[in-house]
Amino acid sequence: MPRTRRIVIVVFPDVDLLDVTGPAEVFALANRETGGRAGYLVQLAGPSRGEVTTAAGVRLLADLSFAEVGGVLDTLLVPGAVDLRPEGPVARVDREIVEWVKATAPQARRVASVCVGAHLLAAAGLLDGKRATTHWSTAAQLAAEHPAVTVDADPIFVRSGKVWTGAGISACMDLALAMVAEDLGEKVALAVARQLVMYLKRQGGQSQFSVPLSRSAGSRRDIEELRTYIAEHIEGDLSAAALAGRMALSERHFARVFRKETGTSPASYVEAVRVEAARRLLENTEEPLDRLAAACGFGSVETLHRALRKQIDTTPAAYRRRFRTTT
Repeated sequence: MPRTRRIVIVVFPDVDLLDVTGPAEVFALANRETGGRAGYLVQLAGPSRGEVTTAAGVRLLADLSFAEVGGVLDTLLVPGAVDLRPEGPVARVDREIVEWVKATAPQARRVASVCVGAHLLAAAGLLDGKRATTHWSTAAQLAAEHPAVTVDADPIFVRSGKVWTGAGISACMDLALAMVAEDLGEKVALAVARQLVMYLKRQGGQSQFSVPLSRSAGSRRDIEELRTYIAEHIEGDLSAAALAGRMALSERHFARVFRKETGTSPASYVEAVRVEAARRLLENTEEPLDRLAAACGFGSVETLHRALRKQIDTTPAAYRRRFRTTT
């Protein structure tokens, strides 16, 4: 008889649908690819049994209430939910779920969060002293609320001992594939990935899909206006000296103000803007690399290569092959 690997996925109102169904599909396909030998048993558990309406409006059924879970678990999987506010998405942290996760985690061989579920693990104290990831849009919130956690917004997933954290939304499937590879070997995981038409291991991290410039600029209107100017003049002189001159500040004072308001240096910010623009052109045009580099302010193809390697760990040609939307 195959070993049973019991996986409990937490569900609650407004949970992200794919955070639940994505991993469940991966584990189900692992069972199919091994003729049932994988032994994955997926159960949904919520504050109470029965119907749960997800953020997508699709309803799920919790197999068990929290009180009914009991016993030893192979994997406890914790998805998340967000509240949409004017300043952007904010991860929701429900104390009842946090307390149950905290009490149940010791019964599991491994514990994992997907997307903003990392905020629930952090609130339960399970990420203290550990490196963790979450969806890029709430990474700053996680770092601010839990300074004992080393938050890295770029990886698709992070493993720290028995605790795994996954990045944004579809990355839940990358996380589940990595678990299948650990349990059953990469050959089985690759077979599942092929069925899903996915890479077994993505190149690069979350930053290739996020918009690193979406964060609010803070309290200073002049910095917000400067950000707009940068986005509209990426091909021009955006050196720290030129930007400081535009702000009528000394270069040193400008650098301090800019970092305080945006959380990064002027040079890093400008590079991120230019990489974002280059990505759009690589995805949507056949523009030669020399013209594309010039249009985005890189000056040379070599500089474009270095920036993409640094920011998203790939080359312009490789990025274009994988993400081109034109035919």
